Amino acid sequence: MLFAKKNHLVGLDIGSKTIKLCEVFETRKNGFVLNKFGMITLPNGAIEDGVIKDPETVSEAIRELFNVQKVREKNVAISIGGYSVIVKKIQMQNMSDAELQDTIQFEAEQYIPFDINDVNLDFHVLGESPVAANKLDVILVAAKKELVSDYINLIELSGLRPCVVDIDAFALQNIYEANYDTKEDVVALIDIGASKTSLNIVKDGISLFTRDVSLGCNQINLKISNKVVCTLEDAETIKITEKSDKITPQQIADIVTLVIGDWCLEIRRAIDFFYSTYPDDQIRKILISGGGANIKNFQQILASETASEVEVINPFGNFSIDKRLDPSFLKKVSPQAAICMGLAIRRIDDK
Repeated sequence: MLFAKKNHLVGLDIGSKTIKLCEVFETRKNGFVLNKFGMITLPNGAIEDGVIKDPETVSEAIRELFNVQKVREKNVAISIGGYSVIVKKIQMQNMSDAELQDTIQFEAEQYIPFDINDVNLDFHVLGESPVAANKLDVILVAAKKELVSDYINLIELSGLRPCVVDIDAFALQNIYEANYDTKEDVVALIDIGASKTSLNIVKDGISLFTRDVSLGCNQINLKISNKVVCTLEDAETIKITEKSDKITPQQIADIVTLVIGDWCLEIRRAIDFFYSTYPDDQIRKILISGGGANIKNFQQILASETASEVEVINPFGNFSIDKRLDPSFLKKVSPQAAICMGLAIRRIDDK
């Protein structure tokens, strides 16, 4: 029997290239059960660098995805990321939640590179600082109001109710914690999407460092498109099939290797910055997700560049799977499902 149905949410990961939908139920007998999963491709330009350029087209795609998957639930959880979102771990004087609410905006101004009146603020208290007396460790999150408003308006335009607006990096952490033994290991969670890469380094259930960079799989398509003078859609087909009379498989492989090198360089820079802040915390493992996780040789090159164990995340590991879902399909798309799954296990009014 299902329970906590009143808090049930549909996870909706709105990317620049694809929209992913997950519906997860919770049962007393089997725990989390993946009931529905589906994807739909967006036309190029509908969303660029996280900015919704064509809300009507994106809304139509969301409605089609819900119809095809026969999802009736209207309450959804979505996530945002990119340069319009700031996540910062800060220290504040030990005080009550009510006092924090009153002072957080003043404190946040020194950490946020935007006008404080232009952002939505939220925070989460991690607990007393282990290194500073009478201090609290606090995760501060700021997102530009315009970005949040655009995504909320998109969901409402699609006939749905936006109940949770999460952060991409935190949704990734949610699904990691649902499927892996976190212990006290330091793990880097990296999602490589179409136009953005999200990094979240966590230890014992706490996010220590997050960063988003504007790098992703679209770089490969753009380089192929420039090389053979074709549309980005055709470049995507060439990338996948490695078949074209205008470019050889070796030239495609060279482009992919070049782009992967850029990804690894930026990831290594971010990790080096993390080590400069947390010199005693060695990253034990890197879990990769997103469309980039399927790129040939990326896993091996990243492992070599970072001197860390690298594996592709399995977002379905501890979930029962509805028998109507195709296991081979889920295995193929599992890296792309990570953020969506992390959203699907959120509940209304949780923190």
